[in-house]
Amino acid sequence: MTTQTDIPTAQTGGERRSWLREHSELGVCALLLALGVLVLTDALTMDVDIAQRGPVGPRTVPVVVGAALLVIAALLAVDVLRGGRGQAEGGEDVDLSEPADWRTVLLLAGVFLAAAVLIEPLGFPIAGALLFWGAAFALGSRRTDRDPLIAAGLSLVTYTVFNNLLGVPLPGGPLMGVL
Repeated sequence: MTTQTDIPTAQTGGERRSWLREHSELGVCALLLALGVLVLTDALTMDVDIAQRGPVGPRTVPVVVGAALLVIAALLAVDVLRGGRGQAEGGEDVDLSEPADWRTVLLLAGVFLAAAVLIEPLGFPIAGALLFWGAAFALGSRRTDRDPLIAAGLSLVTYTVFNNLLGVPLPGGPLMGVL
């Protein structure tokens, strides 16, 4: 009588599944490789002004980053194929036996989506305050007396730094004349 355990793993496909499971980091290598090729392709097909002088231009940083991504992908692939393994998550305050907190994830996703939709009509100061307050609420803060004030202050400081000091124009919304 032949049982399932008597059949060699090569016939059941278990050996291939086991090899893929043991070398799952190769997926990260493939992702890094694809990202490096994408960055290099974009950098090398970029239109550059003919009047540019000197060796450093708008292509330099993307080419360096793309090349670095390819090198890292190759080094990681070699390490994985030689038997290297990534360490399992051993977070300080993380209990890996507990399931994910989908309520918090969905609340945060909703807050980010709402901020993206509201930033144009309401402007950054108001949408940013809602984003900061909503993120604090989603992550468990229930201090309704101080959280909205901190969120508004943080949003106004962020708007002022980016808009006025760094020169990055952010939509002001209805507060455009006030700020």
